Amino acid sequence: MNKNRLTMNTNLQFFAANAGLITTGDIDVTAREIDFVTSFERNWEALREILGISRAIRKQPGTVLKSKYVEGTLASETVAEGDVIPRTHYTVKEKPYSEITLGKYAKEVSIEAVENHGYEVACEMTDEEFQTDLQDGITTKFYNYLKTGTLTNTAKTFQMAVAKSIGSVKNKFKSMHRTATGVAVFVNIMDFYDYLGDSNITLQTAFGLNYIKGFLGADVMFLCSDNEIPAGKVLATAVNNIVAYYVDPSDADFKKAGLSYTVSGETNLIGFKVKGDYDCATSVTYALLGFVLFAEYIDAVANVSITPGGIDPTTQAVNASGELTEEYLNSLTVAEIKALAERKGYSLTATKKADIISEILSQQ
Repeated sequence: MNKNRLTMNTNLQFFAANAGLITTGDIDVTAREIDFVTSFERNWEALREILGISRAIRKQPGTVLKSKYVEGTLASETVAEGDVIPRTHYTVKEKPYSEITLGKYAKEVSIEAVENHGYEVACEMTDEEFQTDLQDGITTKFYNYLKTGTLTNTAKTFQMAVAKSIGSVKNKFKSMHRTATGVAVFVNIMDFYDYLGDSNITLQTAFGLNYIKGFLGADVMFLCSDNEIPAGKVLATAVNNIVAYYVDPSDADFKKAGLSYTVSGETNLIGFKVKGDYDCATSVTYALLGFVLFAEYIDAVANVSITPGGIDPTTQAVNASGELTEEYLNSLTVAEIKALAERKGYSLTATKKADIISEILSQQ
């Protein structure tokens, strides 16, 4: 019996893989490393968008970042007939930017901790806290830098301090023939809530920072703890005055030295590496971070102090029933009282301060 053998001509053609294809063998990092750096990257990108930082400046090995600026005064336009027209002289100068200190960090977890508490608690949760502390270190240095701002001023109330800080920044930029694309204001969180009273405000969070947009004339206002911005202090600068400067942990020179870190994103701000130490039976995580935020023009950073006799809402703003006190309202300007009434939904018809206060007290 003849059996017909079924044959199939598939005419298959085989092609070589595309050049540059990333294969399984090329991936030698752990999911834990990727999770850490991508989470840090997402937090940074959120803050970068809020501050309007168009790009971060990468420090090249062996270099010092400098900016060029021009000094000079326009010569007089009044020239007598036949006289030589005076030449305007300009000088180009250089100014070094803030220096970067390369931060080297490590965290070690014992095998006993993993065995007793599980991987998620022993490693992943401590990784999250590790990342938070690294982010806090960046922002704390930035706040300390802003505190050296030389546009100093005083104000009697929180609202006046915010207004003066914004006005000072815009005035400074105008005098430099530059445009402030927006103003970021940094305030103490208790000062903010003391001023806010019982009004409801929705806050947003990025890079561990609480902020609100479009409040009291500020394009963005950051709410800071006592150890970041002390009570009675308001700082501000133009968003286009804020510069990000960083060292790339994936730099080729580091790899040549045998130090290869996992990074993520367009801006490689942080490098992360996980390594098991078999001699000690521990899991060691390493982080490399060389990143600073600073103001290009420190003389364009407003530093306003709220003087005694201004707002002291914690003791005078409200009574035991949560109602605004007459003493507190009298400490405000008419404009501030009207703004407060608007936020609370009070209807005002009076024009004199005493009458406006009476209307507010009667509507509580």
